[in-house]
Amino acid sequence: MLKKLLIIAHQPSTNTQAMVDACLKGTLSAETSDVVVSVVAPLECSPEQVLEADAVIIITTENLGYMAGATKDWFDRVYYSVLELKQGLPFALVIRAGLDGTGTKRSIASICTGLHWNLAQPVLVCKGQWQPAFTDQCFELGQYMAAGLDLGIV
Repeated sequence: MLKKLLIIAHQPSTNTQAMVDACLKGTLSAETSDVVVSVVAPLECSPEQVLEADAVIIITTENLGYMAGATKDWFDRVYYSVLELKQGLPFALVIRAGLDGTGTKRSIASICTGLHWNLAQPVLVCKGQWQPAFTDQCFELGQYMAAGLDLGIV
């Protein structure tokens, strides 16, 4: 039975695009036969896509100490449509933070707690000046999520 991993990614810069690409490459490197991965921007992600997902990876930037507006808009649009139907949904979170990511992490954790979603991997906060290691970390997170979903441990 196919499992669906949905990556909701706000990628306004070449650096965040590289992080999303690395995450996607990580999912593909897991060589799973039963996991289908799709990447969608928050402003284009519908409640139906979340309802069809077996796990999600949320990738967002930190803007003014908070999640990106596009990410907040996505949560606003899908929250009540998925609240009762997707409790227990495994998720991972990647934050590209110029500061420390604390406000972004706190706000998304609060929303996901309200949704009763389960954090499947420690939150990845890529903070400070750009580092090539960020893409390595995103690759590993994507690989873990796809393999874990395939094995039924996520």
